Order: sequence, then C-alpha cells, then structure tokens
Amino acid sequence: MTGRLVLAATPIGDVEDASLRLRRLLTEADVVAAEDTRRLHALATRMGVRIGGRVVSYHEHNESARAQELLDVVASGGTVLVVTDAGMPAVSDPGFRVVAAAVAAGLPVTAAPGPSAVLTALALSGLPTDRFCFEGFLPRKPGERSRALLELAGERRTMVFFEAPHRLHAMLEAMVDAFGGDRPAAVCRELTKTYEEVRRAPVAELAAWAGAGEVRGEISVVVAGAPQSAATPVATLVVEVLSRVDAGERLKEAVREVAEATGTSKRDLYAAALARRG
Repeated sequence: MTGRLVLAATPIGDVEDASLRLRRLLTEADVVAAEDTRRLHALATRMGVRIGGRVVSYHEHNESARAQELLDVVASGGTVLVVTDAGMPAVSDPGFRVVAAAVAAGLPVTAAPGPSAVLTALALSGLPTDRFCFEGFLPRKPGERSRALLELAGERRTMVFFEAPHRLHAMLEAMVDAFGGDRPAAVCRELTKTYEEVRRAPVAELAAWAGAGEVRGEISVVVAGAPQSAATPVATLVVEVLSRVDAGERLKEAVREVAEATGTSKRDLYAAALARRG
C-alpha cells in the first residue's frame, strides 16, 4: 500500500478563499510540510481548523534534504500535504523537488487547487489571457535583470512577474529600457486583501508612479507581449550582439553583422550595445 503526496493551494490574502478540501486535508494528513510552520498554524487558527498530523518545515533551504523523508511517509502508506505561505506549491515556491522525486519513485502525486497570484493578476490585468508566460522574480542585480528583460523584449505572450515592493521602481525602469515606455502593463498589489489595488497603464507611467512614493505589499506585474507588427527592437538585437561577444567575437564585428542582417542602424546598435555593457 502506498500513500500520496498532495500539493494544496492556500489563500493569497482572504482566508475565505480556503477550499473545503484544504480544510479536510489539514485535519487528515499524516504529515503537513509547510514553508513556514508558524504561518501555517496562524492560518489554521484563522480557518478554525485543527491540524491532525505532524507538522514539519519544508522551505527553499531544506527541500532537497527533506524530500526523501516525506517520500518515505508516502511509500509507507501515509498522506503528505505540502503547503506554502500563499498560493500553489512549486509555483515560485518550494514543492518542485519533492514532486520530481515522487514522480521518479513512481509514487502518487495529486493537487488540491485553489488561489493563485499568477492567475488572479492575469485575470485582473485587462491584458490578453489567451497566451501567457510566468517569469517569476527577475534577477536582483541590475545587469542580469536588464539582460533577462532584453531577452523577453520580443515575447508575444502576456508576461507575469513577481517583485518585491522595494525593487518595483527599478524593475519598471528596466522594463522601459527593454520594452519601451508605451508597453501596456498592470501592477497588482495586495490581491484579495483589504487594500487590493490594480494600476493599469503604460510601463513608463507605472515606473513614474512607483518612483513617486513608497509601494507596499505583495506585488505581481503583468506586461503585454510585443505587438505582432512591431519590427525587431534594438534591445532584442543587443542580446544577440552581446551573446556573440561572449562567445569571443569582437563587438564591432558582431554589431556590423547583426545590423546588416536586420537592416538596423549600425551606429544605433553599437551605442545600445555599449550602453548595455556599461
């Protein structure tokens, strides 16, 4: 007899979003693996639920080491419930490693779906939802962040990001450089909470708003994809140029070849590449 591993979504704000299935699983699971055990107990108290099994910590610093311990419980016939502080485990949160290990071991894995900051932000953004991608948190270092955004400059799908409030202004400014200031976007703050706010505007306008005062709370940023009719932006070509330079090609030679192949101004491309390297 084998048990099962269950990933369960927890409320991202409003405790009333907790599903009946989550409530039952918290009382029935043999082991509850929580990203933060104190937050889990606080959530259970607000839900009026008594956790029935053993509670263990399962976070980014111990998930690899603890995965086998959790799977031993499943293999012996027990139910292991994995929860994070908010939203769905394994989506920009711990959970992927234990799921991968369970799949490799042939053990049952299922999910109790529920609240998702990604889908909630996407739905409220007012931007196209038929095709989208989730990019999570961008790199913290300015150069790495700019490079990541430049690689996404030609992405046609709507993009969803997470960001810390104290880095939001810098993130939006980098998006202005990579995508252009007129790219439609939405900043979603404190979703499902008392002070929920969704600001929809071009990226440049959102950057000015974020820089004008302190922004607080949990932040999701949704950005429209590149227009179908838009020519390949210089920012995207810069990525190709710098990739060639990283591979050993001289900057001027890389600029010349990329500019000739795309009909782009060599002077503009060279200046953009120098600015990005700096």
